[in-house]
Amino acid sequence: MATDNDRTDILVIGSGAAGAAVAWQLAEKGAKVVCLEQGDWVKPDEYGSTKPDYEVNIQRGPWNFSPNVRRLPEDYPVVEAGKDPPGILMFNAVGGSTIHWACHFPRFHPSDFRVRKLDGVADDWPLTYKDLEPYYDENDRQIGVSGMVGDPCNPDRTARSTPPLPLGVLGETITRGFDKLGWYWWPSDNAINSRDYDGRPACTLHGKCLFGCAIGAKASTDVTYWPKALKKGAVIRTHARVREISLDPRGRARGAIYYDRKGGLHEALARVVVVCCNGVGTPRLLLNSTSRLFPDGLANSSGQVGKNFMIHPFRMLEGVFEHRVDGWRGPFGIPAMSQQFYETDPSHGFLRGYTLLLERSFGPLHQAWGSFAGHPIPWGRDHHRVMRRRFGHLIRVTVLGEDLPEAHNRVELDADLTDSNSIPAPKVFYTYSKNSLKMLEHGGRRAREALEAAGATEVLDSGVMQPGFHLMGTARMGSDTGNSVVDAWNQAHDVRNLFIVDGSSFTTSAAVNPTSTIGAIALRCADGIWERHREWI
Repeated sequence: MATDNDRTDILVIGSGAAGAAVAWQLAEKGAKVVCLEQGDWVKPDEYGSTKPDYEVNIQRGPWNFSPNVRRLPEDYPVVEAGKDPPGILMFNAVGGSTIHWACHFPRFHPSDFRVRKLDGVADDWPLTYKDLEPYYDENDRQIGVSGMVGDPCNPDRTARSTPPLPLGVLGETITRGFDKLGWYWWPSDNAINSRDYDGRPACTLHGKCLFGCAIGAKASTDVTYWPKALKKGAVIRTHARVREISLDPRGRARGAIYYDRKGGLHEALARVVVVCCNGVGTPRLLLNSTSRLFPDGLANSSGQVGKNFMIHPFRMLEGVFEHRVDGWRGPFGIPAMSQQFYETDPSHGFLRGYTLLLERSFGPLHQAWGSFAGHPIPWGRDHHRVMRRRFGHLIRVTVLGEDLPEAHNRVELDADLTDSNSIPAPKVFYTYSKNSLKMLEHGGRRAREALEAAGATEVLDSGVMQPGFHLMGTARMGSDTGNSVVDAWNQAHDVRNLFIVDGSSFTTSAAVNPTSTIGAIALRCADGIWERHREWI
């Protein structure tokens, strides 16, 4: 095994929403930063969105959302288990899953950080919305967020980088339904430029955002944080798959042992190690980093590494309208949302709540396969009639619910399956709680009500979906060292120069997409590291 001659200040593992923000913030302050990324840079002209058969990638091919389908050299397999096996979605490249994301960019509510105090469930975060607010603002500036201030359902925030993305006929139609019912809605924040911003162009509304934005209007971290971090001296080593975090005799992180593209084994040395590998990859790495001091996995004296896996419960309903709404045109970012049912209401029969996302769709092939609600267009005599009725006439309302942490939902190492470097694959167990199922039932009724109020002549319902989005909770943050893995600054309780910052560090999941909050806690973590940087020298 080859060992680096020089020890870097900060070793970041993973280059997605968290790793990129940490690397930029610390490089900006003068730290020497090296990032290990198991994928590679993706050239814009290689994106699935640039190919005429981009919709085929929904089912198969190198741009599918699932590593189990893609099976690229940089991917690792995921074993999916439990009563409701999750279809884990992630991407491995510089930029991580931000290459694929829809760019919806809401923040957590203040209540999301004190669920235990308010509702008697889960645990409170060891920090508050106010603690994160300046980092939310900074992340917004660096990413570039389109939107509109004044949302009555959320705290005031700084002016958005660019105006809201256009609602289009789709948005104007469905919001009329919400208005008719007297329900609140608001144009969504999205990490997509509606005008030129920070050297990146405005969105051209081509609608293929989930398959990579070739012009850079979408704020994946390979076009936002990383160019700035590299300019400040940060280094990315691609095709560097980390096997384990190494320790020195004192039990401090020494660095990381990784495989290069050809399978050669190396050790990268660092004063501080920051793990940013998502809610599945992070516990996988920690559990595989066993030693005499940590026989059950690194930073796992609490036994909480891999436990409390959370993933947002989803249900999708699509309304068929007489007039054309052309939902496949325009950015895939969410044009508007309603948080009418976000907070706990005892009359609903469940705790916490959900967001209703007012969403677009894909093109004709996706529609023929059944779109998001999973109702395929029939072959034979009725094919063209049903296709004409649906394509260009669908509006989707997605129910995105809050998932509560439960220890039996977890990530372990599989005893048999490995990746191409013989590293054990993660095995992810998930079962919907009764609370989540009640929430999705309520949300399904409300989504149907909104679509019908807007004029839908038919509503297609996915029912309870196989969960797969937004990987959280498996190395959670907390003040109690016996019940959490990291503290309020994402510092591991067990290893003082190890930091874990990504969705795995979430204490609760909220009922919004997590990427904005991941970026904010990453910037805060970087500030905490820098405040004490003399201790690492």
